[in-house]
Amino acid sequence: MKRISKIFIFSAFILSGMWACKKDEHRVIFQGGTAPVLSASVADSVPLSYASQDNDGLQLSWTNPNYQFNTGISSLDVNYTIEIDTAGANFTNPNREVLSLGTDLSRDFTQSAFNDYLLNQLQLKPAISHNIEVRVTASLVSGAQPLVSNVLKFIVTPFAIPPKVTPPASGNLYIVGSAVSGGWNNPLTDPVAQQFAQISATDYQITTVLIGDGEYKFISVNGLWDSDKQWSTPTEQPSGDPSTLNFDLKLNGGNCRAPLSGGTYKIDVDFQRGKVTLTKQ
Repeated sequence: MKRISKIFIFSAFILSGMWACKKDEHRVIFQGGTAPVLSASVADSVPLSYASQDNDGLQLSWTNPNYQFNTGISSLDVNYTIEIDTAGANFTNPNREVLSLGTDLSRDFTQSAFNDYLLNQLQLKPAISHNIEVRVTASLVSGAQPLVSNVLKFIVTPFAIPPKVTPPASGNLYIVGSAVSGGWNNPLTDPVAQQFAQISATDYQITTVLIGDGEYKFISVNGLWDSDKQWSTPTEQPSGDPSTLNFDLKLNGGNCRAPLSGGTYKIDVDFQRGKVTLTKQ
């Protein structure tokens, strides 16, 4: 009986080994690919001008990485992402422009569109030369097996454009609402404490204490609620939502909501970009 058991165990071991070998023969193994080669329609600088903003600015194209598996060339879709960043940041700048393109092997930019990325995403100053870098990353499903292209370098001089949201004609901006100590009183309870500092024609900043989860708006004339003299968020923000720290600006929108964590915040209202940013101090 003991001998029979040993024969059975040995036979089972041999069979399992054969099954494992057979299974390994059918495994699909990634064998590599070739990083895409990125090329551009211009060599050194991207033409940018308000007068010709609808004209072509930059055309990018790149090669297929030809992902290889042990079964042959992959038939899976290859997805591509373009990154535009300031030179020297090594594509780690949180403000870099990242464009998901699907399976396309090229992308054309008008001067207006490319200028918008430079001003409103990278936040480069207009009428000044800047050095930028561009690259493409290829990947399979869910970002698997990324392959990064060569880096192209360009000189760009963004042109000034009208602000996304018209700034106050008065040159003044105030905060009002249940999120501040003055409440919704208008005329304001403390106009000096509730007034923003004007950093530029389109940028206003204030550092103030916010009451957690309170609501607020911005007005330009103390004592008036006119619809063309108040700004806020396009849609009211849910309590505790991340958008309470960074949101779009809209003329006469819904009430803004303060972060759940009350305290002292620096509020930056950027009419040029149409953005409001809160930073806890």
